[in-house]
Amino acid sequence: MKKILIVDDEDVIRMLYGEELEDEGYNVITTGSGHGLVGLVERERPDLVILDIKMAEHNGLDLLQDIRREFYNIPVILCSAYSSYKGDLKAIAADYYVVKSADLSELKQKIKMALEGHVPLQSTQE
Repeated sequence: MKKILIVDDEDVIRMLYGEELEDEGYNVITTGSGHGLVGLVERERPDLVILDIKMAEHNGLDLLQDIRREFYNIPVILCSAYSSYKGDLKAIAADYYVVKSADLSELKQKIKMALEGHVPLQSTQE
């Protein structure tokens, strides 16, 4: 069973994603903060990280850089309510970028692609 780490400061998002992804057969762990994230990734060894960008205490793009420094091979999906971050240079370190929505079909598709090792083309992230 693949393990997914959800990093988002919104309780509702963590609950929604957690329930939906557990229903898909994934083992889900969540955190509401980026505090100690690298240590959490080290301990839990997730197969994939879903990372919010705009959090109260942390910038997800900076956290992405921290993850990439230590765990370059773990797929990371940036998930934000703002599509404007797609153009940020730090965002290109992510495997995929998904704009938050009540419909999780795009997120589920990107998770499946990332876990299957599909290498995205830059144009497919748009």
